[in-house]
Amino acid sequence: MKRLASILLGFLLALGVPLHSEGANKRLILKDGSYQVVTDYQIVGDRVRYKSAERGGEWEEVPTNLVDWAATEKWNKEHAPGALAAAEAAQEAAAQNDAAAIDKEAAAERAEEQARMPVVSPGLRLPDESGVWVLDTFHGTPELVRLEQSNGDINKNLGHNVLKAAINPMGGTKQLVQIDGARSKIQVHVSQPELYVSLDSDDETAEAPEDALKIDTHGLSSKKDKNNYSSPTSRYVIVRVQSRRNLRVVAAMNISMVGKISHSENIVDTDAQILPGKHWMKLVPKEPLSFGEYALMEVLSPEEVNLDVWDFGVDPTAPENKNTLGPIQPAK
Repeated sequence: MKRLASILLGFLLALGVPLHSEGANKRLILKDGSYQVVTDYQIVGDRVRYKSAERGGEWEEVPTNLVDWAATEKWNKEHAPGALAAAEAAQEAAAQNDAAAIDKEAAAERAEEQARMPVVSPGLRLPDESGVWVLDTFHGTPELVRLEQSNGDINKNLGHNVLKAAINPMGGTKQLVQIDGARSKIQVHVSQPELYVSLDSDDETAEAPEDALKIDTHGLSSKKDKNNYSSPTSRYVIVRVQSRRNLRVVAAMNISMVGKISHSENIVDTDAQILPGKHWMKLVPKEPLSFGEYALMEVLSPEEVNLDVWDFGVDPTAPENKNTLGPIQPAK
């Protein structure tokens, strides 16, 4: 048997066909965990012949059953010429993919932030807050002013509370919405201000707070709305309010005309635009507003309006509003 193996080995060597090509040093890893550093090895029958890199390149041999072939092939493959460069290239490609994924995620976050804080004038963004804001101009400088949501002389709220009332004023009903004070704290200085309404949630299951305002509608059907946020499907109108000695009122007749979309000098419809990202609705009055007091009213459906309104006045001669947001000048 050994003679046959020697003859076969001699034949292979005579043909110049090694069972493992020469090149960079390799390892022949044994099952006991030790290894031989070799320049070449060949399998001949039940023996492995190898040239030791540590002992002058002489041929030596060990039984094949002592060699851990899986470990040997794995190590030699990982350390073959070019394998390290390929592995480094693969790692670099993976790192680039990870960086691209991070960049994509960061870009998505930036896009989301920009959608929540859109630019409404050079250097001026809406804040990442809910509520209704109006873009005013004072002495040539654009400013954002937050409108308060009002219903009567209580339930002051900066967000968006909803209390529905059916549009069906009964005989004898003189007024539905009363706003404390004869003049709004917010006075804009332009006749066609831009208003921005936050669209905070589309969760129709969200319940209105338990302490939501309940008012006497003089027999009108009123109820809480399950949606405590503005809806993209709502329509908005600007209603001119009647100023009294200590309050402002929205008359029932005006609300009735709102529901019928009737033309009236006391009611101005608005052009609505949902901004990219669907976080904000932009409203612009279709007609210029004359000097006076107004309320932004949300029409929830052809039969219902939101009794909580946002009040403001139009007075080009008024002083600057307090707590405004102005444009940020770019760094030079």
